[in-house]
Amino acid sequence: MDRRVFLNGLGVASAGLLLEPPTFHRLEAAGESGALPTLERIEAASRRVAGQSAQEVAQDELFWREIQQSFSVSRSVVNLNNAGLCACPKVVTDAVLDLTMEQEKLPPYTAFTTLPPRLEHIRVSLAQLFGCDAEELAIVRNATEALQTVLLGVELEPGDEVLTTSHDYWAMLDGLEQRRHRDGIRVKHVPVPAVPESMGELVQAIEGGITPRTRLILVSHLVNLGGQIYPIREICEVAHARGIEVVVDGAQSFGMFDFKMGDLGCDYFGTSLHKWLMAPKGTGVLYIRRDKIASTWPLLPPPQGLGDDVRKFEALGTIPATSLAIGEAIAFHNGIGAKRKEERLRYLTRYWAERLGALPNVSFSTSFDPEMFCAVATVAIEGIEPHLLHDHLWEEHRIRVTNPSARAENINGVRVSPGLQTTLEELDIFCEVMEGISRNGL
Repeated sequence: MDRRVFLNGLGVASAGLLLEPPTFHRLEAAGESGALPTLERIEAASRRVAGQSAQEVAQDELFWREIQQSFSVSRSVVNLNNAGLCACPKVVTDAVLDLTMEQEKLPPYTAFTTLPPRLEHIRVSLAQLFGCDAEELAIVRNATEALQTVLLGVELEPGDEVLTTSHDYWAMLDGLEQRRHRDGIRVKHVPVPAVPESMGELVQAIEGGITPRTRLILVSHLVNLGGQIYPIREICEVAHARGIEVVVDGAQSFGMFDFKMGDLGCDYFGTSLHKWLMAPKGTGVLYIRRDKIASTWPLLPPPQGLGDDVRKFEALGTIPATSLAIGEAIAFHNGIGAKRKEERLRYLTRYWAERLGALPNVSFSTSFDPEMFCAVATVAIEGIEPHLLHDHLWEEHRIRVTNPSARAENINGVRVSPGLQTTLEELDIFCEVMEGISRNGL
């Protein structure tokens, strides 16, 4: 199958095939590197399960074997910290290598002549994936940059209040703290439960924290500490009824579970593409509703004439050509199917959590209501400090998790987040180790 035809059929053309001058030949290089067979295998596997529901496909190990073989990961360790940073599929790493070599052939020509128009195609593809106008998306380096742009760039007066929760990400809270010192704004942290009884409880907690001074709400779509999904649309409706803007930290949601911008209704959204979309490291997206662009200051001064152009948030100097490999990540994501991907990640989490949940001295800081979790959960063993459990799992068993407990008082345990490359056998190894610790301690 012709590579252009195949990738277009997945919903995005390959980044390397767009507006490329005849002196470059990434099409041939990509074919030699094995990118096309990877995508062909996924396309064939997807045809085989076309008549099944996403929940059925989630448990089809033959289908997921094809996906697992699309990664160049080490099986000498068990990586259960994908929420920290996901591995790229080989189709993306191949593209990164090809683009690096292409850029070095004539760096100034690539950087200043061929890269900008090709990035515009990536912008359009990302907008299609997110379900918004391409003129509302800026391609940045990560979620921190995207969200700090908003938190530091929205117009606020001394005494204005930004409302956030006790579970939001520390880098964003650092940005708000800087602004508190610099501009005299108020920052209010609303306490929220680690394991709420319902989505409505979270809405009520945030609504109860609103005061007449509240101008902006920062909330995570999926909390990195315990994996709780937040009801963003309902929170936005409460905020907008009071004239309050909402900025959503989507670092852990974009590419993990299936949603569109229309499902959220927020004013600002930032994410890292190198997490669950599995794009090249150092790529991210900032969404700003079109009527908010002109009034939001960029982190770095843009060229004149870009006041209401979303590209003003991309004025960061030289951009690596490897950003174009976002296109391959989108093709890989679309080839699997967003809903299938979501249900597989939820199935993997439920797989290990149900097994460990049968132990009498194990507890979770995560709700397992299907609408409240997906790929991230936090687990504890009674009487064992999370940092000691974390270190033991890595040093003795080469199982990689992370310890979020120090970041929030009501979160206890180690965070576990399998990825698409994770096998059931690896989860069994993790569970066997945890069962042994549950019985015998460290």
